[in-house]
Amino acid sequence: MKHPSRFFGLLTALSVITVLASCSSAPTQATRTTSTTATPAITTANSNDYANGDNWLCLPGRKDACSVDLDASLFKPAGIPAGRESFRANSEAPVDCFYVYPTISNDPTPNSDMIAGDEERRAVANQLARFGSECRLYAPMYRQVTIPGLLSRLTGKPMATDQQLAYRDVLDAWNYYLQHHNKGRGVVLIGHSQGARMLSELLGKQIEGKPVQKQLVSALLLGSNVIVPKGRDVGGTFSQVPLCRSAGQTGCVVAYVSFRENLPPPANSLFGRATDGNIVACTNPAALAGGSGVLRSYLSVKTNLIGQPHGKTRFAGLAQKADAPFVNPESIASAECVQRDNASYLSIRVNPAYTAAGIDIAGDFFYGDRLLQEWGLHLVDVDLAQGNLVEIVHQQTKAWTAK
Repeated sequence: MKHPSRFFGLLTALSVITVLASCSSAPTQATRTTSTTATPAITTANSNDYANGDNWLCLPGRKDACSVDLDASLFKPAGIPAGRESFRANSEAPVDCFYVYPTISNDPTPNSDMIAGDEERRAVANQLARFGSECRLYAPMYRQVTIPGLLSRLTGKPMATDQQLAYRDVLDAWNYYLQHHNKGRGVVLIGHSQGARMLSELLGKQIEGKPVQKQLVSALLLGSNVIVPKGRDVGGTFSQVPLCRSAGQTGCVVAYVSFRENLPPPANSLFGRATDGNIVACTNPAALAGGSGVLRSYLSVKTNLIGQPHGKTRFAGLAQKADAPFVNPESIASAECVQRDNASYLSIRVNPAYTAAGIDIAGDFFYGDRLLQEWGLHLVDVDLAQGNLVEIVHQQTKAWTAK
């Protein structure tokens, strides 16, 4: 089933938020729902054949989900048009990017199939393709836990979702990539939400402490609760790989969860809260060394990450002025890592020049007219800082290749 889902409208975003947390936290053991009425999990007898190009959303040297128009309309503060920015991928990029997409599939089964739909292609266009200016792009399909699979836990007839099936697919794709594509090149891991959780497990189990760790340029693990001891940059989720604190640092992790400055994580927040003396990692992509920095955002004009049109949001006015599929509004927001009230998160402040003109970012979740603060700006974790993240990868690539 590959079509726009009604889950985000008729069944409410609240349901999605409640159950999605299980796929966006730090690596855990697989959890299985036990119920006499549960739908059987997908069999794990057969692994995917990643020699089959159909099992990849993106591979270098072909036209695929990453071959999209990434031009962006430029705007000055207050939404004044300022021209158009063209994008071109670098076919000679010296390193690779290995990407795992977030919880996006609307397939009616507990774990998704391996047929690329609009959901997966949209995630790639919004979150990965722009990194093609800095790296060769690899994006495997995987049998992720689906949105209906998560929502089923609220129906009284839970499906038997299998998070480890999803992880094994990512592992198989990674091993195939290493054996057949990598050839000793540096690699950047990029993941968001469920994808970041998959890559966190991969990094902890298959890369840390192994020879391939020297090929790790960095890991961008976004919208996921990567855990570190308070006051430290290593420990917790990873025993050896530290947080990135400068753009020239390699072999490190960029991780954060984002919330509006005036809407910090509430007590029931899904993101930003840890226990036992630990905190959720926050590395500010606009100022890795600390402090505040200006975000360079690339926001999709047509819909948000989950396919909802911008409609009557305060972003719609800017989107309607665009003559390109993305907008890059100059200094639309700034960011700073904040630790407050037992939460650690990337605090986002929208530029008052835009809000005074009736323009805002569009990353909030609503249930009817009620804002769901516990979700934060999860939908635009990547989009808000994508220009900064691409520049970080550029600087890290220079440092890694220099070594």
